[in-house]
Amino acid sequence: MTNTHISTTLTAIALSGVVFLSSCNQKKETVETSTETESTENVLLAEWTGPYGGTPAFDKMNLEDLKPALEKGMELSLKEIDDIANSTEAPTFENTIVPLEKSGSALDRVFTYYGILSSNMSSPEFREIQQEMAPKLSEFRSKISQNEKLFQRVKTVYENSLKNPLEDDQQRVVQLTYEGFAMNGAELDEEKKKRYAEINKELSELYTNFSNNILEDEEGYVTYLTKDQLSGLSEPLIKAYAKAAADRGQEGKYAVTNTRSSMDPFLTYSDERELRKKVWENYYSRGDNGDDKDNNENIAKILKLRKERVGLLGYDNYAEWRLQNRMAKTPENAMKLMNAVWPAAIARVKEEVADMQAVANANGDNITIEPWDYRYYAEKVRKKKYDLDSDEVKQYLQLDKLREAMFFVAGELFNYKFTPVSEGKVPVFHEDVKVWEVTDKTSGEHIGLWYLDPFARPGKRSGAWATTYRSHTTFDGKENVLGSNNSNFVKPAPGEPVLVSWDDATTFFHEFGHALHFFSSEVRYPTLNGGVRDYTEFQSQLLERWLSTDEVINNYLVHYETGEPMPKALVDKIKKASTFNQGFATTEYLASALMDMKFHLADPENIDPDKFEKVTLAELNMPKEVVMRHRTPHFGHVFSGEGYATAYYGYMWADVLTSDAAEAFAEAPGGFYDKEVAAKLVKYLFAPRNAMDPAEAYKKFRGREAKIEALMKDRGFPVTKS
Repeated sequence: MTNTHISTTLTAIALSGVVFLSSCNQKKETVETSTETESTENVLLAEWTGPYGGTPAFDKMNLEDLKPALEKGMELSLKEIDDIANSTEAPTFENTIVPLEKSGSALDRVFTYYGILSSNMSSPEFREIQQEMAPKLSEFRSKISQNEKLFQRVKTVYENSLKNPLEDDQQRVVQLTYEGFAMNGAELDEEKKKRYAEINKELSELYTNFSNNILEDEEGYVTYLTKDQLSGLSEPLIKAYAKAAADRGQEGKYAVTNTRSSMDPFLTYSDERELRKKVWENYYSRGDNGDDKDNNENIAKILKLRKERVGLLGYDNYAEWRLQNRMAKTPENAMKLMNAVWPAAIARVKEEVADMQAVANANGDNITIEPWDYRYYAEKVRKKKYDLDSDEVKQYLQLDKLREAMFFVAGELFNYKFTPVSEGKVPVFHEDVKVWEVTDKTSGEHIGLWYLDPFARPGKRSGAWATTYRSHTTFDGKENVLGSNNSNFVKPAPGEPVLVSWDDATTFFHEFGHALHFFSSEVRYPTLNGGVRDYTEFQSQLLERWLSTDEVINNYLVHYETGEPMPKALVDKIKKASTFNQGFATTEYLASALMDMKFHLADPENIDPDKFEKVTLAELNMPKEVVMRHRTPHFGHVFSGEGYATAYYGYMWADVLTSDAAEAFAEAPGGFYDKEVAAKLVKYLFAPRNAMDPAEAYKKFRGREAKIEALMKDRGFPVTKS
């Protein structure tokens, strides 16, 4: 998934609707020389120096500088906003929208560091600052979104553009800017504006608290194993667990940490059923332990405040407000798609559970399949049905070789070349982080830098994500891209390879797809680097398909010991089993997406989140053997900010586009490396970012709208022609 990119201009703030702040789009400094001198006293505010157009001074990052940098950055930004708002000139694109696009560059730089300290290197000390600054940042945003003079200037430019249209990309910037203001209460009366700002301030504190509770539960629950409890685990996994324990001062033991990358393989391979249950319960009860880290009260308050806030704008519910400028347009359209897939998904789960129960019975295990058994027995069914052993597949999935495969795909489709940057040339925030320069293969033109932070560690949030430290723009001089991918692979013992599952390899390609989306940008204005949530996952989901192409399999999926390529027989098994366990995969995801939408369509008055989750899932006939991918108390996508709130369905919406677009490649003469289709892919689906309406962009690529049939076929579900 992408990390949330929030610029300090109102445009991006309003569009995102997100309170959690992470990394941002870097823009040119526009303040006076005297002001710049003042800001450079704090390294977090200072302009980036060094090669490659300047890079963040991660090596000089100091937590003590953070609070004063945020405060000074907000002060500088508000001064820039006031200068725009108080201009005596008649409002035009050049004197209103362009300065807005330039504004806030000093604070943008601070947010780059803030994002690293929040997501990659969090600490109790940082969380205290985060908790203190969240309401102040919310007040800062309200001062921009509720600046009446500024809004009137934007509104005038917008209305004039309807009569005398601007250039296409300028017209879109104006439209998005105006809509952003309007969606965030710019036209409310003073009393309602005041309450709107109060609500945002309260929400900012709740989001921060929610997020920190999850992180503390991830850090606080570790399952330590002894030597006699390792049955079923592979040697590389055992060594990784040993290192995780040693890193926590438990030499001689083995640690299963409370993150998906550590939990998932344990539940898949461990023969110790009671320990599987313990690890499962630790993971799925994050934020739901009835202690001071419990998130249920936070959720109830968040839902109530969100409904009140959109009520001020005249909307019946949060979902209706949120989806108005998404591809789905309405909650009903999003629900229609999910409801079309859900029955097939849960029906497939019943088949999968029956297969697993039969294996358990044949083994004389005398159990009934429970959620902590699903991965374990699914693996046994996989071996029985397809003679496919996931652990055997992992021997051919080395992280370094997968990275080389991604570079190969980027070279074939985008004409990119990735060259390692020598250690020390570019500052990094942790020794695990490596950097590559991205150039055009043909011309040698510099495009940007790609940072990779691959391993899990204390203080790093779980999951995988992509982010930018600087985005491509040309309106104020060409800016190169600083993009980053972040994962949570279990760090191996020294000298050992990093072997990952097929699912983790797929996620690695997925997040790299986001990075390619950053690097391929051809937009002029920062606002156009934003995205529509149910579309921005499409590009990354599409890139997953190249993992299973022959060119990647034959050249990069080689055995970590022998160097031999993956045997054709094993490849055939993988492809034959491609729809295996799709009941589980689809159901655990869709359950989360449906719950997200239903929470925001419900009346939040006196809501009990745990009870609502339980009752709603029962009404959906959720199979008891499967749990939501993200249970509500730790559903950070939705409750640690607003980026995915009523938008988690977007992965499914994007997957319809993905399956349909993949068919275009499959049908092309050159297959997935067809040059003509690849050129259209880059031109219409990657390079425009948000400079073009997503529905229009997809039609230009495909010649028509996407159809759901390809998605159902890909998942092995019954296909009904639309």
